[in-house]
This record gives sequence, structure tokens and C-alpha cells, in this order.
Amino acid sequence: MRQLPSGLQTALASGTTTLCWCWKVGPRDGTALGFTDHDRDITFDGLTYRASTGFTASDMQSSLGLSVDNLEVTGALSSLALTEDDLLAGRFDDAGVEIWAVDWSDPTQRLLLRSGNLGEVRRGDVGFMAEIRGLANRLNLSKGRNFEYGCNAILGDQRCGVNLAAAAFAGAGTVSATLDDWRFRVSGLDAFADGWFRDGLVSWTGGGNAGRQSEVKAHYVDSSGVEIELRQLLPVAIAVGDSFGIVAGCDKQFSTCRSKFANNVNFRGFPHMPGNDFVVRYPNSSDINNNGGSLTGS
Repeated sequence: MRQLPSGLQTALASGTTTLCWCWKVGPRDGTALGFTDHDRDITFDGLTYRASTGFTASDMQSSLGLSVDNLEVTGALSSLALTEDDLLAGRFDDAGVEIWAVDWSDPTQRLLLRSGNLGEVRRGDVGFMAEIRGLANRLNLSKGRNFEYGCNAILGDQRCGVNLAAAAFAGAGTVSATLDDWRFRVSGLDAFADGWFRDGLVSWTGGGNAGRQSEVKAHYVDSSGVEIELRQLLPVAIAVGDSFGIVAGCDKQFSTCRSKFANNVNFRGFPHMPGNDFVVRYPNSSDINNNGGSLTGS
């Protein structure tokens, strides 16, 4: 049971409430943002909670046990607080969130109601909707290694050991033509085979997306040239002349690790584990014939 601050308890008991909601969002770059549904800005703990963002929230529900408590907030995309580019760039992915009930007439009287993290974020024409997940959501995340067929290392990390700076795995190019928001033709990558950069990573070094990274969905080489297709839309449209660096990708399969990277000694999966086809196998007529007409052995 929560204990209310004495001043807040007195204000609630007076019959005239002066409460508002305040949200504190801590993105990965460490610069916290504050929002409130009050009609004026509120400041406490050195952070100003802005009233010009149109923030509203759904009802909060708390439950016993280990189920995850969720709620949803909506707000306007504002250049002063939260922009569409911020969301597209992933700046607020899994950001920490605090939700406060605050007496706007005396912000020292407040109560922390919920802590959690941002979940799914959806964008509209002029606003966004974000899911806030309770701390119990952390219990749903996998910890440690799983017994699985594919590799669970990140290509190029310490567990993997592949040197992505090597000339065989890294390249640089320039956009020579745009096909749509995700696909573009490039120059500078003619030395690499078709599909070499599939599942790889593009690091933009020039143009409107400089400093951002993009995952590669597909890499094609044909008579028309070299084409790259990205998995996600970028905040700024890709333009002819944009420069980038690119590294090879890995599909986490043992055969790829061995043939493409010669790194099978560091493969972090279990490629010889039996699959579903082995588990559901059963004897058939060919098995009987191949064993002399009998399923029994010595």
C-alpha cells in the first residue's frame, strides 16, 4: 500500500483537488524530457514538464502477481519536445518512464505512481501513441544463452570475433539513383557478390541521414548495377550523392559462418541439435523392408 505525503493527503482530504499527471521520459542519450496534462508547465527535481505537448494517458490498471501492467499515452509531435525524426531514429526505444501524480499548486507534493519502459510506439499524421510497460515486463526477457539452432552472437562482437573492418567484409559507396523510400542503386560496391551485404548494416556518412544506421534487407547485383534495399524507412529521404559505409551481414546459420566468414570455431549456436522432423519421425514400410521385415532388433 502506498503512503501519500502528508501535504498531498491533506490536499486530497480538503475536497478540492489540484492534481495533474506528469510523465518523465529518459531516452537512451540521457536527456530526459518532461510532459504534463496540466495547462501550465510544472518544474520539480530540476526538470520542466511541458504543457504544450498534448499528452494524455489511458487508465492505469494494477494487478497482483507477475502480469505486466500496461497503459497507453498519446501526444503531439512537437519540435520543442518530441519529433518524428526522434521516433524514427529509435531514440526513444525502450526509454525509461516515470509517471507522477502532482499537486500543481505545490509540486513538492507528489507521488510516483508507476515506473516502466516504453514499448511499441505508433505514429500518426500529427501525433503518436506509445505503450508503457511495467517493470514486470523485464521478467519476460530472455537472459543468458538459449539452446537453439542459430548463432546468438552479434556479428563482429567479442564472442563472434569477426573483424568487420577487413576489406572482405566492409565497403563504401554513394547513392547513384533512388528507386523508392527503401531501395536505391549505388556506386562503389561492384567488387562484392550478390547478397553479400544482406542482413548487414549501412552507416550513413553524408546527406540528410548522416550519423544514422540502417539494416539491409536485400543486396542485389545484376546487369543494371548494384541495388540496396533497407528494412526501415529513414527520417530523411535518401538522395543521390548520399555517401555511406556498409558491412556484411550474417543470417546466423552455421553454413554461413563457415563459408562466408571462416569462423565456424566461434559459432555460438547448436547446429547439430535435432529438429522437429527428428522428433516426429515414426517407422514406415521402407524402414520395415530395410530391416528384414521386422522392427525388432537384437
